[in-house]
Amino acid sequence: MRIHFKTSYNDDIRLFEDRFTALKYAALLAFAIALPFLLGDFYLGEATNVLIWAIAGLGLMLLTGQTGQVSLGHAAFLALGAYSNLILLDKGVPFIISFPLAGIITGVVGTIIAIPALRLHGIYLAIATMTISILADDIIVLTEPWTGGVVGMFPPTIDIFGFEIERWSQPDRFYYLVLITTVICTLFYRNLLRAPLGRAFAAVRDSEVSAAAMGVHISRTKMTAFGISCAITGLAGALMGYFSGMVNNETFTVVISIQLLMMIVIGGLGTIHGAFFGAFVVAFLPQGLSIAKDWFGSSSVAIPGLETGVFGMILILFILFEPGGIYGRWVKTRIWLELFPFARKDMFKRQKSYLKTERLR
Repeated sequence: MRIHFKTSYNDDIRLFEDRFTALKYAALLAFAIALPFLLGDFYLGEATNVLIWAIAGLGLMLLTGQTGQVSLGHAAFLALGAYSNLILLDKGVPFIISFPLAGIITGVVGTIIAIPALRLHGIYLAIATMTISILADDIIVLTEPWTGGVVGMFPPTIDIFGFEIERWSQPDRFYYLVLITTVICTLFYRNLLRAPLGRAFAAVRDSEVSAAAMGVHISRTKMTAFGISCAITGLAGALMGYFSGMVNNETFTVVISIQLLMMIVIGGLGTIHGAFFGAFVVAFLPQGLSIAKDWFGSSSVAIPGLETGVFGMILILFILFEPGGIYGRWVKTRIWLELFPFARKDMFKRQKSYLKTERLR
């Protein structure tokens, strides 16, 4: 078992725990770069879908997992990012500018919406954000001159300084674009957690009363978290628009918001790894169900709501038996193997108490 002795504050906030951990992630990045040479176009498209969902998961994870604010309205911000990018491209703005600008626009709008919304807590905040997703459908239809309404908009070929990227005919180039975006968002998230702002997010999540006592401005911290979360989600929405091939009022429904929230819960709340593990479940669950139907000889039979039902059942099982999600289970398994044969069952007993300071809210 490897034990890390931290002798300074810099040891506590460094990017990787040790050289071995850095080598592991370097090997993972090398594998991701080599993936187009190992997979066919279909499975490369599925890997791209996983990365796009992971970016969206990172955006919601920052708000829900890191700051403790539940949102069921992030599908609206996915749509805002997709439409902002496409409208800017239609106005002649190059992709290298329109893509990050779509994230900035989404972040600014998210911050403005957060001013009244974040006065609410818990289920009331979830309901308030859900109304944003519901209203997004009507707003897209009403702004038909810009968004195309029910007809929708079709993403053009990406052009970066003469280097063209087409999602269908050049899936490897599109995969690398998504991979670069994923790496940048992940590094940004990781560095944010090491900064004072990231620690303020965690303080607000654990106890608003204690955070206020330590000098954290609660409202400002929540607004900042909401804005950054929406900005990352907007980038994912822009890429999701390219991946789907068409964007209209039915592309980003409230079901996407619910699915996104369930995804990070299944993956592991409050962790970067949880966004990626949850993205694997969301992206590969439909394929797994199709394969299972082929095995049982019922591939021609359509079962309405099967995917949603299975996804909900998986969520319930994780809430009941493993609240830490897939990543939480992996950490427990790794620690058990490292401590074997000295590991004991009660090491991972769930804590049933809560902070007394929360009773003052």
